[in-house]
Amino acid sequence: MREIGEIDEDDDMPLSTRLSIADTLTLSNATCGFLAVYFTTTGVLIPHLTHSGDAGVVRNNAATAVLLMLLASVFDLFDGLVARKLRSSAMGAELDNLSDLISFGLAPAYFVLVWGMVVGDVHEPLSALAAITVLLAVVLRLARFSCVVTPDGVFQGMPSPFGALTVVSIVLLQLPFTPTLMAIIGVAWLMVSRVEYPKPRGPLAGAMLCWILLSMALLAAWAFDAPGGELLLQTGCSLQLVLGAVIPLFATARRVNAFRDHRREARAGTTRV
Repeated sequence: MREIGEIDEDDDMPLSTRLSIADTLTLSNATCGFLAVYFTTTGVLIPHLTHSGDAGVVRNNAATAVLLMLLASVFDLFDGLVARKLRSSAMGAELDNLSDLISFGLAPAYFVLVWGMVVGDVHEPLSALAAITVLLAVVLRLARFSCVVTPDGVFQGMPSPFGALTVVSIVLLQLPFTPTLMAIIGVAWLMVSRVEYPKPRGPLAGAMLCWILLSMALLAAWAFDAPGGELLLQTGCSLQLVLGAVIPLFATARRVNAFRDHRREARAGTTRV
């Protein structure tokens, strides 16, 4: 007879602690975010501090860090799709938020901080402030996402994966310090704003995946110093910024069309009466 409080080794693991396929994708997202921080540190920051390593090695490591953030966004895209098709554990939502904080909060914020240190000591305090702004914007956005109900099919504020990639794109454009700083803060504001972005579902999810894969190819061309690689990367980063500004227009158009349809139905109902 089992004593009270004695644990039976044959007891099944509680359902709430069993990982699903979607959860493993979410954990892969977190792993990519951690590795992005690792490559940013070992491949960009340490060579800068020790005055070692050539420009090609630093460029390869910076590209690897960004590629890992892109890969994290792929895992983030698919874990939601898999969770809807199959199932997610009771921990799914919490794991997703924690993983997003690492990959799309800490990793890009750290990338911004290291960029400021590499650019010059005089800019380091301001770049640290911008990095903190990005991190806090993602924290606030994820917290709001957990407790605020948004209209179906849209996000309120720029999604954190898209925001992280936009921040990194701004850094890779290598613009003068002040415009870069202002653009980074602008993206942080968009993440906590009420501007609506459509959720990547159906054809939009496919288009998002194609864009991520194209971005990976552009980064690889830049990392290996392919002919025209620098220009291709600059073009891709510029398009990322344009998409960040244009995509909300689709959600706005959707709301306008829904409002017009509602008014049309109301008028038709009034006419029948």
